[in-house]
Amino acid sequence: MLFLHDIWVNWFEGEENGYNVCHFHEWRKDDSVELLDQVPLLKIESPLFNYIENDLMELPQQLLMDVYQKAYVRKNHERIQQDYCFVVTDGHGILAVDTIGYNIPIRKSRLIPRQEQLVYEMVNSHEAIPYSFDSNEINKDKEHHILSPSPIEMAGLTRKERQLKQLLFMALDQLASTKNVAEIRYWYTEWNPSRYREIQEMHFEEVWQNLYEETRNGWTSKHVQLCENLIKGQPFFEKLWEIEHESKV
Repeated sequence: MLFLHDIWVNWFEGEENGYNVCHFHEWRKDDSVELLDQVPLLKIESPLFNYIENDLMELPQQLLMDVYQKAYVRKNHERIQQDYCFVVTDGHGILAVDTIGYNIPIRKSRLIPRQEQLVYEMVNSHEAIPYSFDSNEINKDKEHHILSPSPIEMAGLTRKERQLKQLLFMALDQLASTKNVAEIRYWYTEWNPSRYREIQEMHFEEVWQNLYEETRNGWTSKHVQLCENLIKGQPFFEKLWEIEHESKV
């Protein structure tokens, strides 16, 4: 088995979409970066790699057995054994994973560029391990929705923009639950004033659907303004907004 040593990781917890497991250039000064003293490295097939990167589903039992208690994290000069912590690659992408004792990839991290290069060099002459797994699970199309946007909707955005877009979608989702037609007409008019007369004739679902569809693609100053206005007076959303605006890369 291959092993990596002294690997820096920046864990993103509970992320089912790979686009939220930030690459090194998007790591922030206030992120909690951790040093893995030793971690097993596995070359796996691309369908399984994509499944691990973009889902929070059960990992192959054999994979978990192969890596069991073979990783160590270094904290305050102490070497602490980890149950299921490992790095996987399909030769194209690389991901560090820690299940924190479960059988799903709870925590995920990218590596720093120098260590990514090392991984590619180490696995170059190795064949992928063909872990047996339910191929239906791996190959089925993942369902995306307003609280789990598709990679297409997040393409080309920075970490801050992705976070704010998800905040906007959370606010829109909450708006959907109110069924308040006057309120939704107001927000859609703010977004698209040219349709004011039309909007007054639309029922709730139609207005909300139009607003959602028109905000799904891209990220502009109009999106930022709508998001900021929508969350006013909602402490939880305002705190998330504050975190993004205070964070420094």
